[in-house]
Amino acid sequence: MTAGAGGTAADRIEVRGLRVLGTHGVLAEERVRPQPFEVDLDLEVDLVPAGADDDLADTVDYAEVVARTVAVVGGDVSRELLEAVAADIAGSLLDADVRVAAVTVGLRKLRPPLAADVASVGVRITRRRP
Repeated sequence: MTAGAGGTAADRIEVRGLRVLGTHGVLAEERVRPQPFEVDLDLEVDLVPAGADDDLADTVDYAEVVARTVAVVGGDVSRELLEAVAADIAGSLLDADVRVAAVTVGLRKLRPPLAADVASVGVRITRRRP
């Protein structure tokens, strides 16, 4: 992120442990029966204006970030790969607010259909504004 008005690339909004039911996976059963996913988000945003003014209009509203993420994971579009779901989330968040310079999405499937005792499987992607 390019620092603006004294902000740094370290400025970010974080969302941790967002749990959403979704129908994503390679197996046909995964695309019809909802299963739990967990999402972590890091949005690179210049937080100097909001820190100085204490005004929601000067930042990215994390309620909107959560709503957009829930719409992607829990929506009607079913994807086979976690990579595609994570990319859809990142694209939605970058499209939502030009102040978001980059977004990192951590997406985990909490009940992967594996023949082993695994707590979760997941991906982490970062997408930057061109």
